[in-house]
Amino acid sequence: MSVQTRLIDLAVKFGFLLLMAGLLVFFSFSAPGFLSPHSAVFVFQSVAITGILALGVTATLVVGGFDLSIGAVATSALMLSAYVMVVWELSAGVAIALCLLMGAGVGLVNGLLIVKARVPDLLATLGMMFLLIGLQRIPTEGRSISTGMTLPDGTVARGTFSEFFLMLGRHRIDFFIERLIPLSVIFLLVVALLVWVFLEFTRHGRLMYAIGSNAQAAQLAGVKVERYKIMAYMISGTLASFGGVLLAARLGRGDVASGTNLLLDAVAAALIGFAVLGAGKPNAFGTAIGALFVGVLLQGMTMMNAPYYTQDFIKGAVLVVALVFTFAFTARGSRGA
Repeated sequence: MSVQTRLIDLAVKFGFLLLMAGLLVFFSFSAPGFLSPHSAVFVFQSVAITGILALGVTATLVVGGFDLSIGAVATSALMLSAYVMVVWELSAGVAIALCLLMGAGVGLVNGLLIVKARVPDLLATLGMMFLLIGLQRIPTEGRSISTGMTLPDGTVARGTFSEFFLMLGRHRIDFFIERLIPLSVIFLLVVALLVWVFLEFTRHGRLMYAIGSNAQAAQLAGVKVERYKIMAYMISGTLASFGGVLLAARLGRGDVASGTNLLLDAVAAALIGFAVLGAGKPNAFGTAIGALFVGVLLQGMTMMNAPYYTQDFIKGAVLVVALVFTFAFTARGSRGA
């Protein structure tokens, strides 16, 4: 193996982690207070919901698909949970259960459209995204949901968000410093661990990777390809709805405009995961690190007072660099070998 090939291999495996370390050093000097515990809380909070959605995207990427509807599913869950508690005056448990069922149902429809109706995954989930964006606004005629609001029929919503529900998005756990780690971050860690174990260490996860690598060969080997693809989209929808529940719990209202960047940030985290440790494939560990990277990047730019209109450009540039580490360098290394 030549020196050049070794250097490329090291760049592929550790380049992104070095990029992340460099970013931390840069922000620590450029943004006073960036490494403070309070700054970490904001990073953790932004990471939690994005990471959970990104893990859902990862499940679809594993089987060779892609889910563009996750942001709309999350905001639909946000609006649905608020409507159930504030307008219907039902319990938080009912609201959470309905949201998770809604997410799984959307994933099921997406999967059926893709594997049965043969609609390309991007088109099927894009159509679902627009459908949900419109549907979630109809019951309130496009208004946000909060206690005391006047409904389209003239009645007043008397329900409230329960303390238990709000705790899911607002409670913080002591960790050396009082109230440091948001509970939503614990949910992210648990979900990431479950998805990682499922994909890496179970027969079902290995079959999903086989489908993503070569669906036709997997089918000839007796794998229920269509069933696993539908399952991947159901996982994605369920995780997206859970992220929407956590967002509703954090905000304490059904805000129709709150999920604007969820899709882009989650997709960025999932794709950045390809570059972590040179994995070159969708994986739960890389996705979690990618979500943390996006959170660090946004927090650092915010503390440096970077104009909001530059943030998407910078995220896109970082994503391109991460994917170069993954694909371009890998291809060169293969040719060099």
